[in-house]
Amino acid sequence: MKILDCTLRDGGYYTNWDFDRPLVDQYLRALNALPIDYIEVGYRSPLQQQYYGKYFYLPVYELKHIRQQTNKKLAIILNEKDISVHQIDELLSPINGLVEMVRMAIDPNNITRAIELAKAIKSYGFEVGFNVMYMSKWKSNLEFIEALPMVEGVADCFYMVDSYGGVFPEDVVEIVDLVRSKLSCPLGFHGHDNLEMALANSITAIAEGVEFIDSTILGMGRGAGNLKTELLLTVLNKRMALEVDFGALELAVSALSSLHDEYGWGTNLPYMISGSNSLPQKDVMDWVTTRFYSLNSIVQALDNKRNRIDDNRKFSICRFEPASSVLIVGGGPSISNNVEGIVAYLQKHPDMAVIHASSKNAAFFRNLPNRQYFCLVGNEGRRLENTLPNLSGFNGICVLPPYPRKMGTYVPEEVAAETYELQEVDFADKLKDAHTTLALQYPPDQLHIA
Repeated sequence: MKILDCTLRDGGYYTNWDFDRPLVDQYLRALNALPIDYIEVGYRSPLQQQYYGKYFYLPVYELKHIRQQTNKKLAIILNEKDISVHQIDELLSPINGLVEMVRMAIDPNNITRAIELAKAIKSYGFEVGFNVMYMSKWKSNLEFIEALPMVEGVADCFYMVDSYGGVFPEDVVEIVDLVRSKLSCPLGFHGHDNLEMALANSITAIAEGVEFIDSTILGMGRGAGNLKTELLLTVLNKRMALEVDFGALELAVSALSSLHDEYGWGTNLPYMISGSNSLPQKDVMDWVTTRFYSLNSIVQALDNKRNRIDDNRKFSICRFEPASSVLIVGGGPSISNNVEGIVAYLQKHPDMAVIHASSKNAAFFRNLPNRQYFCLVGNEGRRLENTLPNLSGFNGICVLPPYPRKMGTYVPEEVAAETYELQEVDFADKLKDAHTTLALQYPPDQLHIA
């Protein structure tokens, strides 16, 4: 059984594939003293439209530096969907002699195309690894299963990737048996930790004779992360008497600790829901890491995905009443610090509309004669309930982003009759469901400015 550590490649989803060289050097020195067989150091990619860091492209000078720092076999990975056969020479010829294994991230629906790419890669003398995604859905993909025998003689390792982080040990056993019935090349397992099953699934894979296991330091990896290298080595030290230098292991962990403090990868409720329902992690990672959406909003969005609906509620289109001017109220402390003056001003100008971008300060304005709008984005419906516990006498108007809302919809039933949605957001291309965007959508032609 061989261990492949892919911290720099998979961890790049958090750092945009930028890593400081001193951190990488410490990580490599530590892994030199550990029973790790391969280190996957990143992607090798053609230029992309958007910026990605050094370890997404792996320039030759960086690979040469890495090669000088480690005695381990090196691996790189290609995104099968981004690579054509005519690009193989450009990408791989310069790194021949620096890297031992080239892996491909493969959608199972593209397995035939991946085989042709693999043949071209193999002609350069590299070991070839197939990292085939979405293993939890393979059993229903009969065309993919029937194509597996064509991998024989092409792949040096065929990886089963638990892309959603939702498989269990019994699934691993079943899928290993299924793949072994179709091909005899060495198998690998790459587990995600949405349900904190990466270790159990990997140990099961080892027991089933799987020859390659992926892991990362501190579990650093896309979304909820991966099997922790330090956990795997600790368990194998106990169960299989694998010799582990725990001082070196601590050095590897300390190299990545600052990144863990900064990015905070690991599982949480949204990742658990996405894993258990085989939902893509990309959106969840974007929602969680930007901290733009509340936990409840993310859960609602995932629930809609699970139920295959665009949105869980629809409302009539909002018709704004004319106003002399508009005051937008946010959720910051400046409101409470100046509330007496703001309220006095509004009382003198009852024809001024008040738009609450956040419901946090709504209680200060409850008894005013001004028409008030509440932007119910994401979790704001629940915040409104907490801010105004007695909604039975609610006299405001709640405004939602246009339908469908990717984060789903939560509206307290007490205010549902006074809730409307925008027909469109016509002045912004991005963040169309942001609180401020909704607040600024008040139509200028409804302002009666003298």
